[in-house]
Amino acid sequence: MQQLAVDRYFDGALAARGLYEAAERMAAGLGPHEIRVGRSQISFRRRRGFAYLWRPGLYVKSSIPLVLSLALPRNLDSPRFKQIVHPSPGTWMHHLELTDGNQLDAEVQDWMREAYNAAG
Repeated sequence: MQQLAVDRYFDGALAARGLYEAAERMAAGLGPHEIRVGRSQISFRRRRGFAYLWRPGLYVKSSIPLVLSLALPRNLDSPRFKQIVHPSPGTWMHHLELTDGNQLDAEVQDWMREAYNAAG
């Protein structure tokens, strides 16, 4: 059932699907977590969400296939992030535009691990 929801979310978006699969493999290496497929995004969760993937082209004209948003307990100052927002105390959302699987490197894996650990 979940696989069907993932298939529907990425229908007609092969580049975004490939990037999602690379991010999913990265998350799987961190430990047990749940994957939730919603209308607007796919989230990787423990007690709460730690990584979110969404397709900007569903909402605005964009050539970016996929965005990875990481919920971190601190603000990371990196030029790699398109935007960083502070939606609630103790949570900073870091938005990373993905255009190539090579962007999901060791640095991003470290950030995802920090988000995973913070999600308890």
